[in-house]
Amino acid sequence: MGKVIIFSAPSGSGKTTLVKHGLSVVPQLSFSVSATTRLPRGEEKHAQDYYFLTPEEFRTKITEQAFVEFEEVYTDKYYGTLKSEVERIWQEGKVVIFDVDVKGGVRLKNIFGDKALSIFIMPPSIAELERRLISRDTDSAETIRTRVAKAEEEMAYKDQFDTVIVNTDLAEAKAEVEKVINQFINH
Repeated sequence: MGKVIIFSAPSGSGKTTLVKHGLSVVPQLSFSVSATTRLPRGEEKHAQDYYFLTPEEFRTKITEQAFVEFEEVYTDKYYGTLKSEVERIWQEGKVVIFDVDVKGGVRLKNIFGDKALSIFIMPPSIAELERRLISRDTDSAETIRTRVAKAEEEMAYKDQFDTVIVNTDLAEAKAEVEKVINQFINH
């Protein structure tokens, strides 16, 4: 079994930016595209950013045991990690990098154990997290309120991760991500 790196964070913490940075500077990494039932945001593309499925398609895959793990984050809003994605990446001789919600991150760490490095990205504060979500301009005010409330709950999970990186300064967070990924891959 190959190695995996798990990134989790509340929405707006900068997780996706840091995952993309890791992918751009560490050639051994390959991104595991998650499946979801939510609608695409902005320029997101099917099979590149996510596998966008209907709730019915997602539930069928659950029955077929096609997921390593999955979560119903909100009613009919599923996210999951497809077994086929992990197998594809390992067959390429690469390290899987996951960008998943907090509960999925904890589950993946439990599944992969020592083969996994789990990284929790913390926002500097809830107020800054809310500001980032508003400036992103991809969600309604109601969705932002829901995400901010959920972020407070998700931050309680941070101690279940191997590493916590507080994303106050993006350049510093990127450097820390590079350091912990390289240490994990090379040991």
